Amino acid sequence: MKSLTALLQEIENARVIDAQVPYNQYVPIDLSITNEDFVKLKIENSIDFESYIHNYLAKNNAKVAFGGYNEVRSLYKRSKIFGSSHSEERNIHIGLDLWIKAGTPVLAALDGFVHSFNYNMGVGDYGPTILLEHHIEKQKFYTLYGHLSLESINNIKVGTFYKKGQQLATLGDSFVNGDYAPHLHFQIIKKLVNNFGDYPGVCSKNDLKHYLENCPDPNVLLKIK
Repeated sequence: MKSLTALLQEIENARVIDAQVPYNQYVPIDLSITNEDFVKLKIENSIDFESYIHNYLAKNNAKVAFGGYNEVRSLYKRSKIFGSSHSEERNIHIGLDLWIKAGTPVLAALDGFVHSFNYNMGVGDYGPTILLEHHIEKQKFYTLYGHLSLESINNIKVGTFYKKGQQLATLGDSFVNGDYAPHLHFQIIKKLVNNFGDYPGVCSKNDLKHYLENCPDPNVLLKIK
């Protein structure tokens, strides 16, 4: 049987953000600890964060900034959910972020049905979140869509089927999305175990090997150049 990564590589035209925005209007963004300019900003709140993203997109004449898979970040230090002095810090991002304005349509990456959803509240968390379950060539896996609008989960039901490319949700603003600049956190998950409406999107160095194995690079599917 093919590996999930090999299977994802064969799939074409998978999109998770407004299909009216072509990939030539996407630009990569580095939010890691190696980006000294970003680290020096010491972003403390969503207003600073949103201003940074807005200026970055304008400077690059782009509509979407993307990146972040397996990226070590310092921006999680403002939230207690990512660790404390008594636990190992979780600061390695294991999904793909797509930064664009609130209200942007979010699309189902592939045919699938709603496995679960939840409002994961708190600074630094996902806010409204939806997980889809997929079955392709006898493989079962999941996609996670985080930082959505509250309206996205108001009337959704477990088991509802979505076609590839069908609008699933819209992006939320900082009041509901965990106090971030608006963006989609998109993640592919092999084994969900007992998680419901949630799954870690940031891990510690000690757990990195496990999460990289269980969560393949989403760009293998999306193929953003």
